[in-house]
Amino acid sequence: MTRDQTPAHQRVDLDPAEALRLLGSVSLGRIVFTRQALPTVRPVNHVLDHGDIVIRTHEGAALTSHAEEALGTGVVVAYEADAIDPASHLGWSVVVTGYARLVTDPAELDRVRELLQPWVPAEGTDQAVRIRPEMVSGVRLTESAATEGTPG
Repeated sequence: MTRDQTPAHQRVDLDPAEALRLLGSVSLGRIVFTRQALPTVRPVNHVLDHGDIVIRTHEGAALTSHAEEALGTGVVVAYEADAIDPASHLGWSVVVTGYARLVTDPAELDRVRELLQPWVPAEGTDQAVRIRPEMVSGVRLTESAATEGTPG
């Protein structure tokens, strides 16, 4: 692209409510947490439950261990989900930062198991982690006003 060309796309910031609505419209995302003092990213499926992001995990998983060890508020994580078309590069991306806690109440855990099936069948995937959003941001990638409606 040269300086004189109008950008084909524009980035529009989303308000937190719209960002969470979009996150709830897809089932897969990526959780980011610290493992051995380094960032770790794992693809997971999720469900939005009363404003929280809930994922299934298995006993012994690094995230399960971190969430279990965290006292009180939980362990800080980030969660990202998106829907971006690979051909047009249009879509959206949402990032949530918050505290992850292991779901320990038996009744709540049973309810989560009904709401969310593991996306990859694995032995022992009977744990759940609830992420309480503290910071929510998102962007929508759209055509710029100058390129909308033009063939392309």
